[in-house]
Amino acid sequence: MTDTLTSPSGGTSETLTIRAPDDWHVHLRDGDMLAFCADYTARQFARAIVMPNLVPPITTEAMGAAYRDRILAALPAGRKFEPLMTAYLTDTIDPEEIASGFKSGVFTACKLYPANATTNSASGVSDVKNIWRVLERMQEIDMPLLVHGEVVSADIDIFDREAVFLDQVLAPVMKAFPRLRVVLEHITTEDSVRFVENGPETIAATITAHHLRIDRNDMFKGGMRPHAYCLPVAKRRLHREALRKAAVSGNPKFFLGTDSAPHQRSDKESACGCAGIFSAPNALESYAQTFDEMGALDRLEGFASEFGPKFYQLPKNEGEAQLRRSPQPVPEIMTADGIEIVPFHGGETMGWIFQPPGV
Repeated sequence: MTDTLTSPSGGTSETLTIRAPDDWHVHLRDGDMLAFCADYTARQFARAIVMPNLVPPITTEAMGAAYRDRILAALPAGRKFEPLMTAYLTDTIDPEEIASGFKSGVFTACKLYPANATTNSASGVSDVKNIWRVLERMQEIDMPLLVHGEVVSADIDIFDREAVFLDQVLAPVMKAFPRLRVVLEHITTEDSVRFVENGPETIAATITAHHLRIDRNDMFKGGMRPHAYCLPVAKRRLHREALRKAAVSGNPKFFLGTDSAPHQRSDKESACGCAGIFSAPNALESYAQTFDEMGALDRLEGFASEFGPKFYQLPKNEGEAQLRRSPQPVPEIMTADGIEIVPFHGGETMGWIFQPPGV
């Protein structure tokens, strides 16, 4: 809901109160980077689906449980946050290991990375037929499959790889496993919007804050802009507009997943810069800005707080989150303990401020 409150000075300030939201796709990394970035997600979101592409990747129940413990240990005392762990699918992963982790509550889902599609995906799946037995077992136990939807062939243009994946990989998988719940993550194209809209109830998609705001031109404004480089890469403006319409549509198949992915500034601004955008510090503010521009603030709560739990068959959160309409400058660079990161919206002034519970 949106309320108009009277300030102590006699003016008014508009606030937006929604059910506590979740992030259904985030990279928290490990070690020093985990300590740097984990609480930016935890302060805004009650739960988050945590990506398993560490080195080595999270492929066993024990590794998932240990990583969950490290995440919780990295948070300030008293922070209420639930990391939802995922297993990294490889060509040789054991279906029963996955099933055991799901039954114990360690794993919430499995993540399919096509081999070499993105950061730390070298151990990913080289051919989806190699994990047919795993997918059969996942369908049996109703365990969601999370998909990085790109083919990796050098013969296919990088801007076409998502659309080709839908036809060559995802459609056959869904035909073979019609009861398998699938989340097509961080969609970037109108093709994916239509695929999800026209698909069965077993398919859903996450949309990032950055893909709602940038298109491929933003990577080349006045020169190379490595901090606008992510995978899947941003596409033409017409695709961005399709994503914006899907996000605010109220269709429960589309929900929030930031794909926040921190990298050191030096690794982004290098001869072979890393892909990823660190949006966690101002993710809700960015989504609110987009929904505000689209005249759809009343639909942000569904997108951020309701549709994801419904698809994952989890309860909605009990708490609330509040955003206040007010100018908020975003630092150009964030630093701590030798880590230096350029955040999404760095150097800009945003129109909303997130207020943590109790503030």
